[in-house]
Amino acid sequence: MASIAEYYAGKSVMITGATGFMGKVLVEKLLRSCPEVKALYILVRPKAGQSMQQRVSDMMKCKLFDRVREDDPDFHQKIIPISSELTQPSLAISPEDVQRLTACINVVFHCAATIRFDEPLKHALQLNVMATQQLLSLAQQMHHLEAFIHISTAYANCNRKHIDEVIYPPPVEPRKLIESLEWMDESIVLDITPRLIGDRPNTYTYTKALAEYSVQQEQDRLPIGIIRPSIVGASWQEPFPGWIDNFNGPSGVFIAAGKGILRTMRANNDAVADLIPVDVVINLTLAAGWYTAVHRPKTALVYNCTTGGINPFHWGEIVDVNLFCSSTFDKQNSNPLEQAFRRPNANITSNYLINQYWILVSHKFPAFIYDLFLRLSGQKPQMMRIFNRLHKAISLLEYFSSQDWEWSSENMSMLMGQLAPDDRKTFNFDVRQLNWPEYIDNYCIGTKKYVLNEDMSDIPAARQHLRKLRNIRYTFNTLLVVFIWRVFIARSQMARNIWYFVVSLCFKFLSYFRASSTLTK
Repeated sequence: MASIAEYYAGKSVMITGATGFMGKVLVEKLLRSCPEVKALYILVRPKAGQSMQQRVSDMMKCKLFDRVREDDPDFHQKIIPISSELTQPSLAISPEDVQRLTACINVVFHCAATIRFDEPLKHALQLNVMATQQLLSLAQQMHHLEAFIHISTAYANCNRKHIDEVIYPPPVEPRKLIESLEWMDESIVLDITPRLIGDRPNTYTYTKALAEYSVQQEQDRLPIGIIRPSIVGASWQEPFPGWIDNFNGPSGVFIAAGKGILRTMRANNDAVADLIPVDVVINLTLAAGWYTAVHRPKTALVYNCTTGGINPFHWGEIVDVNLFCSSTFDKQNSNPLEQAFRRPNANITSNYLINQYWILVSHKFPAFIYDLFLRLSGQKPQMMRIFNRLHKAISLLEYFSSQDWEWSSENMSMLMGQLAPDDRKTFNFDVRQLNWPEYIDNYCIGTKKYVLNEDMSDIPAARQHLRKLRNIRYTFNTLLVVFIWRVFIARSQMARNIWYFVVSLCFKFLSYFRASSTLTK
């Protein structure tokens, strides 16, 4: 049987969402590990002030493609952009391009979606459901199609605690919902959205569940596979450890914590943080495309691409590793971020009231003081605005950081068993091998290098800045104690008596422990 690289040799592949985070990694992996692939047709929409060609050119200049560039300086010739707009009828693909695609495409990877949790329902439906339906219609016209792989999310059915690798009945029939909302005003849709999505936390998970059902409806006409990744994070191994290019999900949390801005977060320390490296998802996606085309399963196979049931890691552990990486200034293997606002120190709690207390004390009060300083110095205040945006983003993550799910992964294990030994190495998605502390450490470095574009040679200066912040904190605490003494304690005989009693009690305890340690020796 042909290996994965041999299968993709000579094939024409179409990719949606190729300029996004996962799409870029998919393009890079195909070009690097399947060098004989014939062509990659990527659907791209022009952005304001930037043409389709400019967007693709900028994408290929990305550091992500350095290894491909070394192997094949002309790799860009295999990338063929197709102008498209997912919110338009027929995806706004020209008749000439439709004819071109239907005549040559062998494999479709549908990665495009809106991943905003607070996306208005109508827009989320357009991008995640209606665009998927139109892409399926286009796929049915493709004369040589061998596999259609849809990227969903492990949280499409997050209203369930145990999630099998099956398509569950949708909360509503997608076509009926689309027809019902078509005539409604945005304000009306906004009002009824909470009742429509029911026990799901947001429009993202709701519309991804509808999209899965739409894909399943075509399984008798198309060779289909569905990938369900959990929280997609930085790369584990490929093309190099820690590559990330956005602030989404854990990346924003790591950066905010590393800068000393995020001091508290509502989460369950013992809940599994189901992170999945992006290269694991892409390797599984390519393997699923190969298996779907070669074995032709009778029904659409679903692959739960998660880590919690195989190699669990918890939110409390993530915070500990992240803080060690970003807040330690006296260790050679620490990598703090530049110009931290405060020395990194995050508190995780599942209690709402305690979290609100820490937000007031550790976020809003320092932000108010800093903004007051900026006003007095003639500058524009900004910290309160930053903290408000941070609180909004963190609140959207609370649902996922406060509870656990169980995902079955039989299909993922089955697919791994179908791979030849060489393919298991080249397209590795075995998360049992993942060392979490090492991965989180590389993730933190990745946010520093690739998202914030900070120079690693400036780490000694960043460590020195943390020392300065520590000294400022000690000075402030000392002055605060002196202030409390002078204002509250020194003026009251009762307060002084209590103070002296506490201090003498501390000295007695110290004397007792010193005597005990002497006797032990």
